[in-house]
Amino acid sequence: MASTNWRTFGIAASAVAALIFIAALVAGSQGPQGRRGPEARGGFPGGPGGRDGLGPLARDLNLTEDQKTQIQKITESFEASTKELRDQLRTLHENEADPLTTTFDEATVRAAAEERAKIEVELQVARAKMLSQIGALLTTEQKAQLAAKGPRFRPEPPPGPPGQ
Repeated sequence: MASTNWRTFGIAASAVAALIFIAALVAGSQGPQGRRGPEARGGFPGGPGGRDGLGPLARDLNLTEDQKTQIQKITESFEASTKELRDQLRTLHENEADPLTTTFDEATVRAAAEERAKIEVELQVARAKMLSQIGALLTTEQKAQLAAKGPRFRPEPPPGPPGQ
């Protein structure tokens, strides 16, 4: 009788562990949730954001009104010029087959990953160009202040694959 109870308990515990594992996989495959603002679009902390669209960048670097206006135009141009790429990337992610419920096809997975990688490269190049344009607007003193701030104003690397 005691061995039957332990056996039942073991089966139940295994089932619960399997459910938790599957729930974790599903949650991880959903990608980051709730990211909004510039960081969700490949921005950087302290970068575009806030009431004037520039956040602490404008305040901490004492940007002139002209610099603020030019940076706003650069970021708006970046958003507009990369919208199609971001939409393509979103569509590719939304159309990914669920590996838990579909038959694995390496060629299909590889082709989709390569397509996403091509788009990511283009987005990173566009983002580097935008940051370079913003950097060109800064004075030597502002660039020194920015460097002294450390990683707070430095661009973050692009997010890794969902679930990591």
